[in-house]
Amino acid sequence: MDFNLFMGDVIQSSRQEISEAGYQELTTPEEVDQALEKKGTTLVMVNSTCGCAGGVARPAAAEIAKSANRPDHLVTVFAGQDKEATEKARSYFTGFQPSSPSFAIMKNGEIITMIERNSIEGHSKEQVVQHLEQALQAVK
Repeated sequence: MDFNLFMGDVIQSSRQEISEAGYQELTTPEEVDQALEKKGTTLVMVNSTCGCAGGVARPAAAEIAKSANRPDHLVTVFAGQDKEATEKARSYFTGFQPSSPSFAIMKNGEIITMIERNSIEGHSKEQVVQHLEQALQAVK
């Protein structure tokens, strides 16, 4: 199998999985600015093709989208794919190192907290959902 074809399939299915969970995909810096400056609580999922994104982060993102603590806005950028959009999103995450996959919780355009890769990799979907629930509850 051609590696580039395989990776194209992985990327497409990764995009589809998070979009079907209800997240707006941000692919340009302008879309990022527009989305992250909205009033209310925004959850940003920094997507990637790694195993912990597919096995833990995207399933946790889908679960939180159905939660009673669901944020006002659900958005995603794709690290390694939509590089300018991801770089722009990360410019909002002051005080945090680039990390993917990860989740940023924003309120009225300001970063509140991040759930970084080290809190995703090696953890269960349920643990990440619980961490997200607690962080979202704290900002409401």
